[in-house]
Amino acid sequence: MTDLSLFNESVAKSKTIGERPSNDVLLKLYALYKQVTEGDVQGSRPGGFDFKGAAKYEAWAKLKGISQDVAAKDYVVLVNSLV
Repeated sequence: MTDLSLFNESVAKSKTIGERPSNDVLLKLYALYKQVTEGDVQGSRPGGFDFKGAAKYEAWAKLKGISQDVAAKDYVVLVNSLV
């Protein structure tokens, strides 16, 4: 099975997580997902009072330069640790 098919299975599996993970874990899931599906962060950081948008941007920006394969593997591992 390819890393991307495992990743896609984990995306589906992530929707079945029983207890809501902490905000830090949710940000990590978001950032890894975006890194796999879109690559390095684009655009400028949200400002003003968009705290949620800024946190998501920062989490994703921390993964800059990480390959799609590595991000996919990390996503799979993280989801499996939560299910």
